[in-house]
Amino acid sequence: MIEAVRKPGHQQWDSELMPGQFRHLFDHLPGTMFFAKDAEFRLVMGNPAFVRRCGLEREADLVGLTDEEIFSPALAEKYRRDDERVLSTGEPLFGLVELFPNESGSPEWYVTDKLPLLDRRGRTCGLCGTVRSYEGQHEAIRPYLELAPAVERLKAGYRDPLDIDRLARMSNLSARQFGRKFHATFRMSPRAYLMQIRVIRACELLAETELPITEIALESGFYDHSDLARHFGKRMGMTATEYRRNARSEREQE
Repeated sequence: MIEAVRKPGHQQWDSELMPGQFRHLFDHLPGTMFFAKDAEFRLVMGNPAFVRRCGLEREADLVGLTDEEIFSPALAEKYRRDDERVLSTGEPLFGLVELFPNESGSPEWYVTDKLPLLDRRGRTCGLCGTVRSYEGQHEAIRPYLELAPAVERLKAGYRDPLDIDRLARMSNLSARQFGRKFHATFRMSPRAYLMQIRVIRACELLAETELPITEIALESGFYDHSDLARHFGKRMGMTATEYRRNARSEREQE
């Protein structure tokens, strides 16, 4: 595990950032609505998706409104209870499965995360959150879940020859269907995915052991040294020897 270490200069870097830059990331996250409220439960921010869902056109139209002025009494009451809990305890609430209006205005199940916002003195001064479609989330990860047994087999048997027919049977698909679905899900072929796993394993052995590179190649599932060199250079942009040298240099500097 990599431990986060706050090095000199980071605090100065934080203080010199223009305020509010990170929130614009939420303007471009597909399927995610973002909002922020002050300590009086008034909305102060909302990304375009959240603004539209509230039936408004601009973020400026949203600022200053409360849930009671936007949503039905039953929904607004639920949102207020959760907001009060976050503000009173200073603790986040993750994975709230609750009703929220869909695009047509009808209540639908969504997943909400809420986090407290702190002022410079460390006091809770508001909260922010995200709202994501429950069904949409499941639909987005469904291809990964359907291919999960085959992917786990690739990870566990990375030294074995690639057996597409076996992986396809594990996914209840034909070999052709499996190949198409795998590529659509992971943006690469099963063979490319396997090579990626092997390169990752080679990186671990190069950094953590003194094994000869030829032995590392075999241990990682490659045919020989040249096979490792070809795939390693393509994916890492350097030779295995260079990677090992860099890893040693980093350890010496710690």
